[in-house]
Amino acid sequence: MIPLLARFRQVYEQVSLPLGHFCTRLGIHPNMLTYLSLVFSMLAGYLLAQRAFLWGVVTILLMGLADVLDGATARASGKASDYGTVLDHVTDRYAEAFVMGGLMISGLVSPVWTLFAIFGMVMASYVRARAEATGKLTSCNVGFAGRQEKLGLLLIGLVLMPLLPDLPILEWAVIAVGVASHVTAVQRLLYTRQMLVGSAHDHKLHKESGVV
Repeated sequence: MIPLLARFRQVYEQVSLPLGHFCTRLGIHPNMLTYLSLVFSMLAGYLLAQRAFLWGVVTILLMGLADVLDGATARASGKASDYGTVLDHVTDRYAEAFVMGGLMISGLVSPVWTLFAIFGMVMASYVRARAEATGKLTSCNVGFAGRQEKLGLLLIGLVLMPLLPDLPILEWAVIAVGVASHVTAVQRLLYTRQMLVGSAHDHKLHKESGVV
């Protein structure tokens, strides 16, 4: 199962490419946008901790925009690199921790559920990274939810919270992020097992039957 928004990656890359060309003309390096996304995540965490949720939503959206632009700019400028990919993944994990940490400090989300969600987000990313690091999988971007879907769940919780003040909407959103993340981690692990163990078994059968 491919994450919902990842199914539209080709369309999204084509739509965002003109923005990447615009940033390239301005002389903006992709890594600068990656760092900018991280700065927005720290600001979002601070605002959420202060219960300035409206501004927190705005800042999270800016964080997401910068995250989109760094990839688009890398493609448009031809400056995409392995290091840039690693940097992007690392800063994404820090960004998630800052946002979730801000929610925990706000006092509206239990630390237990916050840690549950953070650990799930990290593990979903870790399984994908380790699977792709084998060199035998071109992509392990599968599972119930990717980063965009999980941030979307948080934004829904933040938007609905003032409309339903008597319900712990924000905590429910964090729990949903945690569940989605852990389910995705397991799905990616099972997919990796299927691709690696299954392909090795097929190769052994072909070899034993004399098929090259």
